[in-house]
Amino acid sequence: MVLYGVVHVLVAWLAIQVAFGDSEQADSKGAVSDIAQGGEWLLWTLGIGLVFFALWQLLLAFVGYTYIGKKRKRISKRIGSAARAVTATGIALGAFKYATGGGSGDQNQQQQELTAQVLALPAGQFLVGAVAIGILCIAGVIIYKGIKKSFEKDLDMSRAPSWIEPVGRIGWIGKGTAYGVIGVLVGLAAINADPQQSGGMDKALKTLAAQPYGMFLLSAVAIGIAAFGVYCFAAARALKE
Repeated sequence: MVLYGVVHVLVAWLAIQVAFGDSEQADSKGAVSDIAQGGEWLLWTLGIGLVFFALWQLLLAFVGYTYIGKKRKRISKRIGSAARAVTATGIALGAFKYATGGGSGDQNQQQQELTAQVLALPAGQFLVGAVAIGILCIAGVIIYKGIKKSFEKDLDMSRAPSWIEPVGRIGWIGKGTAYGVIGVLVGLAAINADPQQSGGMDKALKTLAAQPYGMFLLSAVAIGIAAFGVYCFAAARALKE
């Protein structure tokens, strides 16, 4: 959980650099490349830690959240854990690839190529549109979780620091906003049948930076992502069993 937070803090730092004119990659892969500058041991530490995080989330996806009484909410929590397991595995693989000298590739280009392949299928635009709607729904759930402070239901608040509520709210809302921009980009790719308009976190943050007052918008999102990282640090000792 701590290493998951570290990745978010680094992504936020890269986003701030983009906001002030640095065009380097500003997603989780860019965070991994930043860590690579500190040595191979940091990459292996990050990768191994995230593998254990992914395994923990996968375990929760199958048998976790038993303290939640309502079956529908328990299932939604388990789906969220499965998604985090996939995300953490992807970042871990990127770390291992860097550690062995393979680099991580261009994430935006890979996603655009995948989008192009899907668009070429029968009803490809509808499939990409469905993915966009799914991402936007996830973004909405994340933002709602921050607004309603429902993340506190997963925490033993007696073990959590007093500042976890405001930091958690800012973090969940900021992360959800970034996902929302990704959903919009994928949606535009579906509407215009143009895979070049799709992209991941890197493309989303750079799109925000290109808007009027983009520096301020991206800085606000970066603060939110950093807050989510700090929330992960605090939640690591306060999560319910």
